[in-house]
Amino acid sequence: MRRVYFDHSATTPIDTAVVDAMTPYLTEYFGNPSSFHSYGREVRKAVEAAREKVALAIGADPKEITFTSGGTESDNMAIHGVAYMNKNKGNHIITSAVEHHAVLNTVKALGKEGFDITILPVDKYGMVNPDDVAAAITDKTILITIMHANNEIGTIQPVKEIAAIAKARGVYVHTDAVQSFGKIPLNVDDLGVNLLTLSAHKFYGPKGVGVLYIRKGTRWKQTLMHGGSQERLRRTGTENVPGIIGLAKAAEIVSANLQKEQDYLTKLRDKLIKGVMDNIDKVILTGHPTQRLCNLASFCFEYIEGESQLLSLDMKGIAASSGSACTSGSLEPSHVLMALGLTHEIAHGSLRLSLGKDNTEEDVDYFLEVLPAVVQRLRMMSPLAEDVPEMEEFMEGVRCGV
Repeated sequence: MRRVYFDHSATTPIDTAVVDAMTPYLTEYFGNPSSFHSYGREVRKAVEAAREKVALAIGADPKEITFTSGGTESDNMAIHGVAYMNKNKGNHIITSAVEHHAVLNTVKALGKEGFDITILPVDKYGMVNPDDVAAAITDKTILITIMHANNEIGTIQPVKEIAAIAKARGVYVHTDAVQSFGKIPLNVDDLGVNLLTLSAHKFYGPKGVGVLYIRKGTRWKQTLMHGGSQERLRRTGTENVPGIIGLAKAAEIVSANLQKEQDYLTKLRDKLIKGVMDNIDKVILTGHPTQRLCNLASFCFEYIEGESQLLSLDMKGIAASSGSACTSGSLEPSHVLMALGLTHEIAHGSLRLSLGKDNTEEDVDYFLEVLPAVVQRLRMMSPLAEDVPEMEEFMEGVRCGV
């Protein structure tokens, strides 16, 4: 049976060149980078070289790069750090209804600590209106956190415009760029953000390592955890050296191949979207039609339950998702899809297909061959599908024992 992996937004396979770069730091170069002897010094040199590579990839200064355990920690550090350091100035934080839970739940938690929270709505494509951001800013606003691109529907947010508005009002901006890095051009000066989050396993690096970019001059509370002086007191604890080396190598590779991969994945994505929309009825393409990630296509199928669809596809060797991997165990419909104005029933029929550099046109062809039969079968089984033409014929067969 053919196997197709269409879930790169959940995680990507690690690049073999990344494994090769990491291996010596799992074996030969095992020293603690905080040690003063030669074992530690040679590892410290490698960590700082990795920091320079990551900084180059996003147009930052190496001193603005902090290594973390991943996107969730980086988001938490960014938001808490600004909130706690600037609470004497104000207590108002602005975010959007479609943020990853690492952002949304962090902001909501601060709301329970006395911070004033504004969660902005989005349009039917999941996009934040910069005018809404401007209208929400008060003299107490200290932080705006809006993701660069959505992890479920792929919509690219107008972060540059939002950051310009914020800068004029003296407000810090954080963006979660976990899904966008390696898929669209990303430069911190061009975006104008103060803080930015990355996670290695979203761009063919190892799991368990990420980046928090903090622009020079940003008032950010250090030592959110208590311990040693690692990462310039920003993130205490012994560094994950193999992970850091792997992250930097992965960042170097995707940056060098960005345009080529973007063109290739856009072609596959568009073929996938056209194939689904042309051959299946009662389906909604979610996310912005043009301002979307090159590798992500997301749909909602009427009269279908998402998990049944995923199981059916998995039986055919196709790996996909019905939204964020972080919420796959939840019985509630996606908060992102609900924010678009979809009903519970339609939101439960979601399917996210996220492509990667190793996918082929044959993978797309296979998926488009398999999907119609899966949709038809599940719709005929659905109690919601009374107006599906095949339903009465199917039920008659059931009654007759066919």
